[in-house]
Amino acid sequence: MAGKIVVIGASLGGLTALQSVLSALPRDFPAPVVIVQHRGAESGNALDSILRRSCALKVIEPQDKEAILPGTVYLAPPDYHLLIEGATFALSTEGVVSYARPSIDVLFDSAARAYARRVIGVVLTGANRDGARGSASIKRHGGYLIVQSPDEAECNVMPRAALAAVQADRILTLQEVGPRLVELCQEDRNG
Repeated sequence: MAGKIVVIGASLGGLTALQSVLSALPRDFPAPVVIVQHRGAESGNALDSILRRSCALKVIEPQDKEAILPGTVYLAPPDYHLLIEGATFALSTEGVVSYARPSIDVLFDSAARAYARRVIGVVLTGANRDGARGSASIKRHGGYLIVQSPDEAECNVMPRAALAAVQADRILTLQEVGPRLVELCQEDRNG
């Protein structure tokens, strides 16, 4: 668990935003990427198959206690909170948080506690405040936070809530997020 981890939260408008970010990550991207996209139990697995088409990395829904591996995109299963516990995932059906399960706050907070300064959080488009509390947790633990520019987000409520809760390291357009993630994770390889 020496490297970095990327955690991404998205809601309304997230499919397009995630496709943009993931398409910029190369096949040899060195960090795991863990995503919470708000979706209900009835949503099935269409999201993973769509994201696989725009991403050079392996895209899967993790199982409970599954090891976290670099170079893999993990998508929170519908209707389950996805947590990071050390070097593995945990799935939870505990109550909704910020009107959502999976919850971005739950993922971000668990990642911050497990990875501290090695976590990179990304808040994308969305229609509620989920992710604001988790973003503050990432910063409190010394992690790095990127927020999509509210001016270009399909729905700017979530980016604005994150920015109201904590100072982001970077506010970027969708086209800038993927390349910045590559730069940040390359630092591990080069230094």
